[in-house]
Amino acid sequence: MPRIQYLTDGRTIEIGSETTLLRASLAHGIAHTHVCGGNAKCSTCRVLVTEGLDNCCPRNEREARLARDRGFSADIRLACQTTVIGDVTLRRLVLDAEDILLVDAEAGDAAMGSVGEDRQVAILFADIRDFTGFSAAQLPYDVVHALNRYFDCVGAVVTRHGGQIDNFIGDGMMAVFCATAESANPSLDAVRAALDMLAEVAAMRAYFDAQYKFDLRVGIGIHYGEVILGAVGFGERRRLTAIGDAVNLASRIEGENKEAGTTLLISGSVWERVRDAALCGRVLEVPLKGKSGKYSLYEITALA
Repeated sequence: MPRIQYLTDGRTIEIGSETTLLRASLAHGIAHTHVCGGNAKCSTCRVLVTEGLDNCCPRNEREARLARDRGFSADIRLACQTTVIGDVTLRRLVLDAEDILLVDAEAGDAAMGSVGEDRQVAILFADIRDFTGFSAAQLPYDVVHALNRYFDCVGAVVTRHGGQIDNFIGDGMMAVFCATAESANPSLDAVRAALDMLAEVAAMRAYFDAQYKFDLRVGIGIHYGEVILGAVGFGERRRLTAIGDAVNLASRIEGENKEAGTTLLISGSVWERVRDAALCGRVLEVPLKGKSGKYSLYEITALA
């Protein structure tokens, strides 16, 4: 008989070929959460299959529909619907009442990928130059109004090119671009968005000069790499965010604009994916703060 190893519980049990993971758990005294009674109407019984995924039966219609709605990766299965033909190692993901509450909250965020997963994405950081000095010289109302005017323009550009705003940090902004059915090249989407953002900033420059005597300039950095993507936060403040070293690297690339006197820099991984569609100015070989070695950065001036 197939054996199921539970990493969280430190248990290994045997299971019949027609028995679901949930029924097997309960039969062996494992307190496997199942709020909807095992009818694939919730995801509280979900497990992460770490070994033996090929030994799990294909998703049935009910599980496939819920997995699609919640954005589950292939290795997250509903225990109430899954049977196996061989040994499997797994970890229960919902263990107590607090986990159940979080699962309920995730249901409302499923469209933006609430369940954490590894994704290859393009990360864009943008920052206003010399904004600290601007803030010190203006009334608080004017600082907030100016920021909102700027974010309203550049945020619309990001959305238009398929990106999602991850965070606003003071006068900085982080956006994430993922591959979609409409676009298989998030790096190019991010570069196009960056160039359109710079065009919007150029158009806003006259307003900022007339109203605040401030020369509005920004720096933008883009990197493509693997992140953990999911919705985190509390209550209504849950939002999609990217976590990982690739995020830090994108931030460092944006900061290098100050040293190099450039406006838009991208990493080598982005350049590989946009070189046929973008024009490159300078190529820099520079160390980045907090990183070892030197990195090749490419100044993008326009689309080809």
